[in-house]
This record gives sequence, structure tokens and C-alpha cells, in this order.
Amino acid sequence: MASQAIDANDGAALPSHRMHPAGMTVFLLLLVGGIVYAGASVLLDTRNVGEPLAIGAFLFLGLALLVALGFEFVNGFHDTANAVATVIYTHSLKPVVAVMWSGAWNFIGVLVSTGAVAYSIVTLLPVDLILNVGSVGGYAMIFALLIAAVTWNLGTWFFGLPNSSSHALIGSILGVGLANQILTHGASGVEWSQAESVLLALLVSPLIGFFGAAALLWAMKRVLPDPTLYQEPKADTPPPFHIRVLLIFTCTAVSFAHGGNDGQKGMGLIMLILIGVAPTAYSLNRTMPDSSTPAFIQAATSAQGVFRQKSGGAHPDLPTAQATLKQALRDHKPDAPAVYAALDTVSGEIATELTNYGSIRHVPAAQTKNVRNAMYLVFDTLRLSTKDEDTAKTRFPNGGAAKLKTYEGLLEKGTRYIPLWVKVAVALALGLGTMIGWRRIVVTVGEKIGRTHLTYGMGAAAELVAASTILLAQVKGMPVSTTHILSSGVAGTMVANGSGLQASTVRNIALAWVLTLPAAMAIAGLLYALFLAGLHGLGIA
Repeated sequence: MASQAIDANDGAALPSHRMHPAGMTVFLLLLVGGIVYAGASVLLDTRNVGEPLAIGAFLFLGLALLVALGFEFVNGFHDTANAVATVIYTHSLKPVVAVMWSGAWNFIGVLVSTGAVAYSIVTLLPVDLILNVGSVGGYAMIFALLIAAVTWNLGTWFFGLPNSSSHALIGSILGVGLANQILTHGASGVEWSQAESVLLALLVSPLIGFFGAAALLWAMKRVLPDPTLYQEPKADTPPPFHIRVLLIFTCTAVSFAHGGNDGQKGMGLIMLILIGVAPTAYSLNRTMPDSSTPAFIQAATSAQGVFRQKSGGAHPDLPTAQATLKQALRDHKPDAPAVYAALDTVSGEIATELTNYGSIRHVPAAQTKNVRNAMYLVFDTLRLSTKDEDTAKTRFPNGGAAKLKTYEGLLEKGTRYIPLWVKVAVALALGLGTMIGWRRIVVTVGEKIGRTHLTYGMGAAAELVAASTILLAQVKGMPVSTTHILSSGVAGTMVANGSGLQASTVRNIALAWVLTLPAAMAIAGLLYALFLAGLHGLGIA
């Protein structure tokens, strides 16, 4: 069957967007249940460490978490809607079923995620703000970047553009970093070495989506010459069983991959909020067993031996050592005798603290921030030093690189963790957002990228490539955009099919892609300056 040009009835075959009363009831129950679950989890966590929050601090934390989860909710408008676009548009699943199915696999993807993407986002932020996230600057940073990202996402969603929540969030982080550098006269800004890797992933992944989906569709037509697979959906009629199974599988794959990647972006920021407001409960991973402490102390001691071989015999005091490590992270120059001497001193302090208290779980409230900051500084400096495996083996011979990797892994476990309730809350926010805003994005993906409607084969090819690309990025710890990978994949299949592209929509998507970073940067930078000035004006230090 030949493809027909798109007529004026775009989206007419889609089911009504109005939610059924039963669906609204489920939505509200999940919303209230998620809020109660998150609040109860915070109360239990803070009570278990013997430092319950005051009412004011609890309310402030609740507000911050609502803003962060609001970002993930809006993310559901954009990115999760892309995961269900094909199965809804082709009538393979009813919208409510598709959203619930996608939400379940997003949930699973979030639960099994490692947190690598979450913390790759966090490490874009200025070192000083991360170490002092509970300060005025830290709170201004969190609210500015989240509100900026949500504002831009809502604007592009309103116009039906598949803009990327990842781009908006990363642009907001860069804006806060630059604003902080300007306001502090160059003291601490964006971590550009990490930003280069993140921006490269965001740039390359849509190209992989475009060319990969085009190549896959070309191969499918030769290996799977089923004419039905390359037909447009018929109004209100599900596809044949085998095609329906294929499309549900690809939707599942994208949903799982999306949860594992996009779901982590908000989790990292939520952890910063928790660390700032309730540091005793969340600064350190108190779930690490006491039995791991001897190995941790031994790893720190072994690493000290490696550092001393390259320290030039220097023995700085702790404040000097920490200042040296902060500067090394800002300059991205960890390979220097002074830095190794600083690593030796701070690692010795970590080993001493763990020896005194017996385990991370028993570090008292008064020392929690100091221990966490020491571990964070050493971990990030080691991460820079051992980033390239071959260079690390040359730089630290005779097994030194292996000793540092072991130490680095334990430091990561001690500071970079995400509680189960945070993952559950984020997964719920993503799913609920999809229930509200799927239709605009489904119509854009199905009808407004190409000059013809999306066929079953095009949807399957685009989603298979999108899922593969997102999963690969997750393994590498890199954030990518589900929206741009999938929409680029759809565009690639249109070109491979000879259907052509709608210039206006492609132009609008490209324009949103180009404008998102600078727009989010400008909004976040301005908000950060305003929040900082307002808090200082109120006399809050």
C-alpha cells in the first residue's frame, strides 16, 4: 500500500485525550501516595540517624522535592511520551494501557540504574557549590536550575515540540555555573572537561539515531519483506498480531532505556537537595555494612603509599590539602606532586575517621559533612587521574593503578548512592507526566516529522535504534535525549523510505534543539542571581 500525504485531519484517528474518571482517580491516588511515601521516607531516614528535621526544614525540603519531581513530571510530557508514541499512534495499545505499560518499564529501568548518569550530571556543577550545597548558594543553585528547566520544557510542550528535558537541564546547570563564576569573580564555574563529554554525547546521539534507523529500515525491507509492516496504521484498527508484538517490544525497550537514563537526571539533583537539608541522613551511604570498613581502611592506606611515591616528600595540613584538591579539580590538573601530597593527607584523614568510628554508618552528625567532603574531593581527583586506563597504568606502575581503582570504587560507594524511595518517586513522576501530556508529542512523532504518516516498520526501526543508543549511553554514564534520538530516528526512516520531511516541523525541532541550551542557560543564570540576591537581602547567610 502506497503511503498517502498527510491531510488536514492530523491526529484525528487518535483516541480522545480526555482522561476517564477512573483514570483520574488512579492518577490522584498515585500522586498522593507518592507524596506520602516520599515524606514518610524522609521522616524515617532522618529519625534513624538521630537527627529529625524541624518543621521549617521539613517544609522547605518538601518544596524543593516537589520542584525536582515537577521536573521529572514535565519530563514525562516530553521524553516518556516519545516511548509510547508508536504503540498509541499505530493502535497497538490503548493510551491508558500504553502509559501504564511504559510507566512500569520506566520504573524497572529506574530501579536497576546504577546512578552513573545521575552523578555525571551533578559533576557539571561548580565544586564549591557541590561541597556546600546546604549554603545559600547551594539552595539558589538547585531552585534556579530546576525552575529554568521546567519553564523551558513547559513552553516547548505547549507548542507540541519534542524538545529535550536533558538539554534543558544541562543548559540550566551550565547557566548556574557561569553565573556563579561571574558573581564570585572567577572562583568556581562550570566543570568544562565533564561538560565537553556530556555535550558531545548530546550532539552525536541524534546522528546515531538518524543514520542507524535509516540503515535498519533499509535492512528490514530486504530481510523482512512483509508489505503490511510498511503500511500506515488504519483508523482505530490494531495491526496484525506479529507486528503488534514487535511494536510493544520496541516500546518496552525504549521505556526501560529511558527510565535507566532520563530517570537518573532528576535523581542526582534530588540527592543534592537531600544532602543540603538533611546531611546526616544522606551525605554518606549509611547502608554500607560494617564488615566493609576494614577493606576501606586498607584501600585508603594502600593508596596513601602510591601517593607518597609521587608527593615529593611534602606533608600539607588538612585545610591546605583540601584547598589544593579543590584547585586541582577546577584546573583539571591532578598530576602534580602537591596534589599527590594533598591526596595523601586527606586519605589519611578518611582512614583515621573510619578507624575511630568503626564504619560509615556510625559517623556522627557533627563530622558527616567533613567526611563526605573529604571523600568527594579524593574521589573526583582520582577519577581525573585514572580516567584513561593506559595513562593510569603508566602513571602508577607496579600495581599502583589497580590499588587506586579499588580505593576509588569504595569512595564512590560511600558517597554516591540513591535510596530506593527516590527511585520510586522519580519513576512515579515520569509515569504521571506521561498520563497528562502524551497526545501532543504522539501527533508530532507520528504525523508531523515526515510528509507521510509513520508506518509500523518506521516506528519499530526508530525505537529499536533509540533503545540501543540510550542503553549504550547509560553504560558509559552519559546523559542523552530520548526525544532527539527517537525523533531523529523517525526522520531517518522517512528519508530512507523516500517519504521526505516536513520542513516546518523539522525546522521547529532543530530550532528548539539549538535554542534550548542558551535559553535554559540564560533563564537559570538570571534566576540564580535573583535568588542569591534575594536570600542575601533577607539576611540569610
